[in-house]
Amino acid sequence: MSIELRNVTHTYSAGSAFQSTALRDVSLKIEDGEFVALVGHTGCGKSTLVQHLNGLLKPTSGQVLVDGEDLNGANVNRRELRQRVGLVFQYPEYQLFEETVAKDIAFGPRNQGLPEDEIDARVRRAMAHVHLDYGKYAGRSPFELSGGQMRRAAIAGVLAMEPSTLILDEPTAGLDPHGRDRILGMLQELHRDGTTIVMVSHSMDDVAKLATRVIVMDTGTVLLSGTPREVFAQREAMDKAGLGVPAAARLCAALRERGVKLPSELYTPDELREAILRLWKEGQPC
Repeated sequence: MSIELRNVTHTYSAGSAFQSTALRDVSLKIEDGEFVALVGHTGCGKSTLVQHLNGLLKPTSGQVLVDGEDLNGANVNRRELRQRVGLVFQYPEYQLFEETVAKDIAFGPRNQGLPEDEIDARVRRAMAHVHLDYGKYAGRSPFELSGGQMRRAAIAGVLAMEPSTLILDEPTAGLDPHGRDRILGMLQELHRDGTTIVMVSHSMDDVAKLATRVIVMDTGTVLLSGTPREVFAQREAMDKAGLGVPAAARLCAALRERGVKLPSELYTPDELREAILRLWKEGQPC
């Protein structure tokens, strides 16, 4: 399933004294099977953009197409299209409300009118995806869980709708390192299993580790788009956008400035380690 934005502009409070344009003539396409990282400084339009991807916001002008269908067209089944594009807001655990984890995860499928056996199967699959043991956690109150577990339970509620594309706005915000690693590992597994992922992030290291494509936004427009290697190679543009590059890329640049003969395009710890080991084995200074 592909999602395409064609010349999308979004203006809040149009015609009022509080008018503000968050997106300006944005065109981009998310292909089936991608892991897209959407990055940019605060206020650049990232959250506004992702809310267009499943129709929560309508463009002031332009089109949003899901598999070629205009999401805001007059005769489109918007509810069905939204079910194929799951959106996880920042701090989704604030939306937990049921008395048990299982009931909370089942809320969406039950509202779809699915039979109970299918709802139960979806709850079990969703909990397995987020590494919450059904036997241990299904009957517990979601408010008895740790912060990371609550986050995963909330994500499971979206996964129970079985979307083809999962969109997450800063999914690791506020978590400790262990909780953060669990969420990122879970997203990596979902992507390997065939789910298209769109992740808003401020962490260039997380982006370097997970993304197949990076979209950089600045003042409501797309500044850069490409593979992580292509985007992180444009250090000056990234610095200008207030983002910088991953720690491994910064270290690589610092070593090159000191005369170490490393390739310029390295951006992950594994790549940098392998390159340094290669130089050491060749007897070159490193």
